Amino acid sequence: MATKDVLIAANTIWVVIAAILVMFMQAGFAFLEAGLTRMKNAAHIAGKNVLIFAVCSIVYWAVGFGIAFGDGNSFVGTSGFFPSSNELLAIGQAPYSFFTGIPAASGYLFEVVFAGVSLAIVWGAMAERAKLWVYPAFGVIFTLIYSITSHWIWHAGGWLFGKGMQDFAGSTVVHYQGALAALAGALLLGPRIGKFGRDGRANPIPGHNMPYAVLGTIILWFGWFGFNPGSTLGVVTGDRIGYFGYVALTTNIAAAAGAIGGIASAWLILRKPDVSMMLNGVLAALVAITAASGFVAPWAAIVIGGVSGWIAVAGVLFVERIGIDDPIGAVAVHGMSGVWGTLATGLFAVPALASNLATGTGGLVYTGSFHQLGVQALGLVAVGGFTFSASFGSLWVMKRVWGIRVEPETETAGLDVSEHGMWGYPEFYIPVPGGYGTETHGHLGLSHGSGHTSTAPSVPAAQPEPAPG
Repeated sequence: MATKDVLIAANTIWVVIAAILVMFMQAGFAFLEAGLTRMKNAAHIAGKNVLIFAVCSIVYWAVGFGIAFGDGNSFVGTSGFFPSSNELLAIGQAPYSFFTGIPAASGYLFEVVFAGVSLAIVWGAMAERAKLWVYPAFGVIFTLIYSITSHWIWHAGGWLFGKGMQDFAGSTVVHYQGALAALAGALLLGPRIGKFGRDGRANPIPGHNMPYAVLGTIILWFGWFGFNPGSTLGVVTGDRIGYFGYVALTTNIAAAAGAIGGIASAWLILRKPDVSMMLNGVLAALVAITAASGFVAPWAAIVIGGVSGWIAVAGVLFVERIGIDDPIGAVAVHGMSGVWGTLATGLFAVPALASNLATGTGGLVYTGSFHQLGVQALGLVAVGGFTFSASFGSLWVMKRVWGIRVEPETETAGLDVSEHGMWGYPEFYIPVPGGYGTETHGHLGLSHGSGHTSTAPSVPAAQPEPAPG
């Protein structure tokens, strides 16, 4: 076997492993989002991650992959739709000439999980009040929106790539875009019932399971080692062997700085070391370092992560203060931190690393030039204008024609039982033999119907037989 073939084999193994790590981030989103919302919506919130990833996977194979990475012009890929086995097994050949070191099928697997992550972000600000059909319907539309901007920035023929925009793994492409669509949805849906009082002040609606949120954050942190390092798309990057290890290092220390920055900022601003804000700090830091991970020095990664922790806390409070209900904090964590990470790359990019990646130039701190910072800002404006207008427009049409928000009684009862006919936590809502409130668990409180209060309607169910004495 020739050296070239061994290198392709090694690249393929690495990219597929990285793709699996990124796909596992869907589990992280499921735990995080379910934990930060109410138990009456837990099954709905967690389960939609499976639905949207399934929709995204098929749409991206059929059309999105060709738009993003098919051969075409500087604005959109015009080939590679509904690819066959021959096209997906080829390396460096039309219609996917971009992938010169791995088979196109491996490229699809790695890129589709990124699209799935961006789509998962969308629903954070729309949680607990959107109709189920909106997920697959808008999922199709957003996958196409995402694919177009992916072509601009990540394809060698894209117009922003040509200008030298630096977005190593997607602070702009993945996170900023997902947050913009989430913001459009939150504006059109309006806040959850009871979120804001008549005086305009926000009422706290705490999530039901903080350990779930912690576990989800740890899973996402773990998955990010596929997200950023995997974006090298190979074991050799430029003239550096194993460059993905360096990317993993900057990713990790930025997240660590975000955790410290998040809890410290919460302690100062909220007077309490809020655990949820620490988690937001970690995620915001990971979002920000996603653009910069291959371009910056370790000290800059710590600065980027630490600032992101503050952005997460202040951003969540700001979004709430202006009357936007964002249950997961998607707009601040993924949107504001995505902007910061993209601009920070233009500040701190090391000229030698930019040269090794053959993308853009050194940042303002090293060169004294505003050129790279200007390119980064141009990308944010272009992607922001296109993504928000396309997302808002399509959701507005859906709202006017069919309606995208559930009825008040459905929202009050909870989406688990109203949309799916089931409960995420059935023992808390319906009689279950040996469940909470029965003689078996009598020490936990009164029986169902007399001691447990719930906004959910009564659900007919067979009465359980008495538990054994």
